[in-house]
Amino acid sequence: MPQYAKNKKAFFEYDILDTIEAGLVLTGAEVKSIRNKHIKLTGSFVHIYQDEAYINNMHIASYKHAVQINYDPTQRRKLLLNRKEIAYLQGKSQEKGLTIIPLSVYTKGRHIKLEIAIARGKKSYDKKRVLKERDLNREAQRAIKDMM
Repeated sequence: MPQYAKNKKAFFEYDILDTIEAGLVLTGAEVKSIRNKHIKLTGSFVHIYQDEAYINNMHIASYKHAVQINYDPTQRRKLLLNRKEIAYLQGKSQEKGLTIIPLSVYTKGRHIKLEIAIARGKKSYDKKRVLKERDLNREAQRAIKDMM
């Protein structure tokens, strides 16, 4: 299953607690644009409004061969989830410190899916610790490689 976009910054900025797979309501031109990998997930988030889930600020560039008048690339798009999943997400989004963010866009069969996550924001000292651990692991791997 090809992956069209991944939100790499989400893994650095947030602690991922739980993931859910959701479908997207898209137009034909948006699907073609996604298949050409003209999509960005940075800065996007999921919002529950009137018992329906929407993704905001997901940028899908306009398809160059389509005639689209007044196309907004960052418009909100509806997510396809069942009622239990929406109720679960709504409960989690109301908890303090939790947010719902997209992680990746991929295909499953012929359908385009979005992986969303319930996440808790990291503090700046947590981010610094992760960077320090990564540097130490890299140096240790180099030292082991040099010894051999």
